[in-house]
Amino acid sequence: MWYVILISIYLISSGLIVITVLLHGARPSKTLAWVLAIFTVPVGGILLYLLLGRNRRKNKLLKLKKQAFLNLPQPTAYHMDSLKGEYQKLMKLVYKNSFFPPTVNNRLHLLKDGKTTFEAIFSALENAEEQIHLQYYIFEEGELADRLLVLFQEKIAKGVKIRMIYDGIGSFSLSKAYREKLLAVGVEVYPFLPFKFGRFLSSLNYRNHRKIIVVDGKLAFTGGINISDKYLKGDLSLGNWHDMHLKIQGEAASHLNTIFAMDWYLVSQKMIDPLVVAKAEITETDKTLVQIVSGGPDDDFPSLEQAYFTIINKATDYLFITNPYIIPGQAIMQALQTTARSGVDVRLMVSEKVDSIIVGWCVRSYFESMLKSGIKIYLFPEGFLHSKIIVSDDAVSTIGTANLDDRSFEQNYEVNAIIYDREFARLLRNDFLKDSNISRMLSYQEYVSRPWMEKLKEGFGKVFSSVL
Repeated sequence: MWYVILISIYLISSGLIVITVLLHGARPSKTLAWVLAIFTVPVGGILLYLLLGRNRRKNKLLKLKKQAFLNLPQPTAYHMDSLKGEYQKLMKLVYKNSFFPPTVNNRLHLLKDGKTTFEAIFSALENAEEQIHLQYYIFEEGELADRLLVLFQEKIAKGVKIRMIYDGIGSFSLSKAYREKLLAVGVEVYPFLPFKFGRFLSSLNYRNHRKIIVVDGKLAFTGGINISDKYLKGDLSLGNWHDMHLKIQGEAASHLNTIFAMDWYLVSQKMIDPLVVAKAEITETDKTLVQIVSGGPDDDFPSLEQAYFTIINKATDYLFITNPYIIPGQAIMQALQTTARSGVDVRLMVSEKVDSIIVGWCVRSYFESMLKSGIKIYLFPEGFLHSKIIVSDDAVSTIGTANLDDRSFEQNYEVNAIIYDREFARLLRNDFLKDSNISRMLSYQEYVSRPWMEKLKEGFGKVFSSVL
């Protein structure tokens, strides 16, 4: 009798979940896949759907609207005038999705690799006068973490307020002892969706992948670099880690601070009183137009995917992309191929070494069709390339945390800076060309002739493309 009850419960649960899938499914192909999984994989199909399949855009993690509790910036007449430029559609798109208008009073410094980045970060932190905000996907113990702890203690003794967010899964190795040291010196610290059995299925797949530091509300850092000694020392399997970061002084820094404040409210239910920030001393030559774009699984639209899609389609001369995880969905893949087929010089650079075997197979599973459409692919051979950069037409570029995959577009909280500046674009273009000179360029004929076992591995990896 008991098994009849269990079967009845299972069938009712399956039916309710199928109704949910049909009502809130994102794409027909995914909807069909989940319906088949639920009915063909007993129990496991339901668990996989609860863990990986739910549409967060319909069931918001953050219940309160952004504007309702943070008074997000409204574009002034000055900002709206900026929206009339060559990339006005992109600017308006980003503003409607993320609520951040483009800002012009900014000074940018491009920071390549760990040594340069952390020298700049520690210099900025040492000069903090009122507050320091940090949030990282990966915060690992080691020399960098120890240096930060000592610096935090010194700054708090001088009256500086320090708040820190770390991702509960990305920083899973962060020990209780270190967290207690942070609290002991006076750092306010919270995890983002930590691992808890009671909400394991509802939160495990949704991570905060942002890397942000804001000092005194007017100087900020963002990009691909986490707090980890591997950015200084490398690691045994991959060697040196190569990455790009961005230092921003000016108005755009306050928008990164707003993003931190929203995430802070999410993890702590506490509001941050805004600082009265004096305008940074920016010279005429440093008035760089920057727009911050943020995205997460509780937003109405995939803002990072739409921004990338627009940049790709807007390209007329060249489009250079550096990213370790290029696992494009149908829209991004179509945009890349259409742009390349229309005569634009489209080049992708990925790391030859991979930090995950299955992810590596998945990334390479798209190479053949990309090469066939005329996209040039370069494999960077030295260490592990982790940068997330797009630059196009000596006019627009973006640096940030978002990869070209469904995880960054649909499941992670991400942030990028879009820079509308020709000099900065040329700087990134030249860096790409320099790295391409030491990289291996794939040819279509070479790639289609790869062993069938490699094709089989790639096919296996591609099956997991929507959840990697």
